[in-house]
Amino acid sequence: MEPGEPLVVGLTLLAGFGAGVLSALLGVGGAVITTPAVRALGAAPIDAVGSTVPAILPSAVAGTLRYAREGLVDWRAALGLGLSGAVFAVVGALATSLVDARLLMVATAGLMLWSGVTVVRGGSRGPSDPPSDGGPLDGVETSETDTAFAAERPEESVRPPHHHLGLLAVLGAGSGFVAGLLGVGGGIVMVPVLTGPLRAPMRTAVASSLVAVAIFSVPALVAHTWLGNVDWSYAVPLMLGVVPGARVGSRLTVGSSDRTIRLAFGALILVLAVVYGASELRSLLG
Repeated sequence: MEPGEPLVVGLTLLAGFGAGVLSALLGVGGAVITTPAVRALGAAPIDAVGSTVPAILPSAVAGTLRYAREGLVDWRAALGLGLSGAVFAVVGALATSLVDARLLMVATAGLMLWSGVTVVRGGSRGPSDPPSDGGPLDGVETSETDTAFAAERPEESVRPPHHHLGLLAVLGAGSGFVAGLLGVGGGIVMVPVLTGPLRAPMRTAVASSLVAVAIFSVPALVAHTWLGNVDWSYAVPLMLGVVPGARVGSRLTVGSSDRTIRLAFGALILVLAVVYGASELRSLLG
């Protein structure tokens, strides 16, 4: 199949829609779907890295708008992650010219596998298990919106603590570098860390991750475009598909339990990681 053929365009649009759903539902950039999809449709490895980046921003923004209205975004964490990640997203994008693109595809599969295992382990806890340290956090203010959500969903009755900006900057820098290097949104790194070591409720992690993803997708896009890594015959259909998908995904997330989202995220990413990783390893070793 060749880029621009009607069938390829249609399948790329469908991949974009699925990526938008995944982005808003699970707080990732959606490239865990679009990168394997455009590779299967004939894109070269380096084009698969760069061509997925333009779709990250609209999908992240579309999902963020819904979460912001629901009061689920931890803005301090989101901005701390996003601003530090923006700088290192450029560094990661520039580093793509120094690495065999086939190795980047295998690395993407490995990252997906780690992310899926991490989140499934967290989601396997019983619904009565505490999402944080086991009780209300002293000194953490909650809004009326938070209180309403806590009454409706007891498992998320506690907002995450305000972590030190230095810690957020380190996490954002690592996520941004990975986002730029592999052409992913960075949420695939941030969500497991936010819900694991940082003990954030899943919905808060998803919402905050999307804000950060939107911020550092901009410099990553500029860098990949400048390097010539973006094939717009793939990028444009992906961009058109992600926005309606993100709207669907955000609605599903707001109405789902923390444990359900965790298990859905982990199961899907694990399946994609195994299938995609096996395919790319065969290509690399063949």
